[in-house]
Amino acid sequence: MSPDVEHLTVQLADVTIHAAAAGPGDGPLVILLHGYPEFWYGWRSQIAPLASAGFRVIVPDQRGYNLSSKPQGWQAYKLPYLVGDVFGLADHFRRDRFMLAGHDWGGLVAWACAIAHKGRVSRLAILNAPHPAVFWPYARAHPSQILRSWYIFFMQLPRLPELLSEAQNFRAMADALTKSSRPGTFTDEDLNVYREAWRQPGASTAMINWYRALRAATPIGGRVVDIPVRLLWGARDRFLAAGMAELSLRYCKRGELKMFPNATHWIQHEEPAEVSQALTDFFAAFE
Repeated sequence: MSPDVEHLTVQLADVTIHAAAAGPGDGPLVILLHGYPEFWYGWRSQIAPLASAGFRVIVPDQRGYNLSSKPQGWQAYKLPYLVGDVFGLADHFRRDRFMLAGHDWGGLVAWACAIAHKGRVSRLAILNAPHPAVFWPYARAHPSQILRSWYIFFMQLPRLPELLSEAQNFRAMADALTKSSRPGTFTDEDLNVYREAWRQPGASTAMINWYRALRAATPIGGRVVDIPVRLLWGARDRFLAAGMAELSLRYCKRGELKMFPNATHWIQHEEPAEVSQALTDFFAAFE
């Protein structure tokens, strides 16, 4: 990763967001959104290539994660607040339009941003996250997806998920990364960096509250995204079936899918150069 990465603190309406930033200040804005249980560090391999290509790259710790604010109560993690944070960042940097990439939970937020605020997101890249209209219908038709998603239901329990995640120096969370990825994807050094983020005061509950807020999710419905969309998908994802990738294209007027047959859910870690190039090429054609 380039040594030119800056670390910024941005005060939004109700939260403070920490973000890594790189690239020329006047370059086209690209915001990268991480998923669970990561933080800005999950995009470390993509920051320098995008910045070198001339983009202004902003990679926030989303609310509840690492060094960003961790408001109390699951209600603070409803999707409209998560979407609002993204546009708050764009407003802070005085950008009417910007490009967006999201992985996992960050992908869901990115989909929602493109749907909710037409005209501001110019290009959308999604890594292993289905369109919001796809997941539950697919799960009802494919019970195996319910089994893959058992953790969503477990996260609804009070306090027990926190106890399990924090036990034995976050062993379960580290195992969730290493046992669902290709061998060697997450090094011991990486896991120590993640543990430092996970042990931030209030982080365990805040991260889990993203899942608890699903109980109050407002259906986005089958809204079609009319901007260019590039889907990058690791076919060996243990959490999200690859069949949802093709179905997500039905909700994209200008969508394309690149399947990575040997990658898992952690695609940007396992195929860093190819993912970085796919993002750079896609964003370079911005309108």
